[in-house]
Amino acid sequence: MRLKLRSQVRSIAVVRGVTVAALLATVAIAGTHSQAGAVATTDCGTKTGPPATYAHVLWIWMENHSYSDIIGSPNAPYMNSLAQACGLATNYSAITHPSLPNYIAATSGSTQKIHNDNDPASHPLSAVSLFEQAGSAGSYEESMPSNCYLTDSGDYAVRHNPEAYYTRIRTACGIDNVPMGTTSSGAFLDALNAGTLPKFSFVTPNLQNDMHNGTVAMGDAWLQSWVPKITASSSYQAGNTVLVITFDEGRRNIGQIVATIVVSPYTPPGTRSATAFNHYSLLRTTEELLGITTYLGNAATATSMRSAFGL
Repeated sequence: MRLKLRSQVRSIAVVRGVTVAALLATVAIAGTHSQAGAVATTDCGTKTGPPATYAHVLWIWMENHSYSDIIGSPNAPYMNSLAQACGLATNYSAITHPSLPNYIAATSGSTQKIHNDNDPASHPLSAVSLFEQAGSAGSYEESMPSNCYLTDSGDYAVRHNPEAYYTRIRTACGIDNVPMGTTSSGAFLDALNAGTLPKFSFVTPNLQNDMHNGTVAMGDAWLQSWVPKITASSSYQAGNTVLVITFDEGRRNIGQIVATIVVSPYTPPGTRSATAFNHYSLLRTTEELLGITTYLGNAATATSMRSAFGL
């Protein structure tokens, strides 16, 4: 089967934006997956000469799985395919446990002394955040009942919505922190289709699709339904958009190294970096990409991911 696949891949130069090298790498890592949907169709590595600053940076955060739960897992064929078609940080760690302090650390440069998952009423934060720094920011929250919803509801968990905790931007939160919608309609799809994404977007799957309550396979399928829409958008195709997919924390019993995938037109397929990165690195990198020169908290001394992934 593998020989046949390799022969088929060699017979074409590019399949929907995925280079031959990326497809061959996908075959190697996918092994026995052999699922048509396992091949990530992206446009990574199709452009050279990255811009000094980008118009858009998007984050998608998944939940509570360590690196080894995802990379090499037969339950995550799309993520493994995407990691091969784009870039993968192999030594990227979360900051702490539980969820909330990681979300806050990544967006403000500090855990702000938070040690639990309580709602914004328990943790009103006056700190400056990336949402404020970016100039224009938005959060797209799957299954959130209404804008900037400050308590849990069904499959929506407010602890996975960091913008809701920053009191300095509560008014803006009521406008730009919105229910995500679906792949057929809603705020996120509309922004992608219209080319109206803010400079910084925080995208949160619900508790089923972020793998917190749902399975790895469910989260993998969710990403497969959304990432191609992001990479097909006019903003991404213009070469001014970067997407990063990461996990808030690893499983307590096997460590804090989490799978982190970088998707951009300037990231060569199969890029790997074993440099020690963490959520503060993601904040530092995003600030750099958006042209922000005042780094928040621990981002000031964090290692940038920019050069490692051709950004």
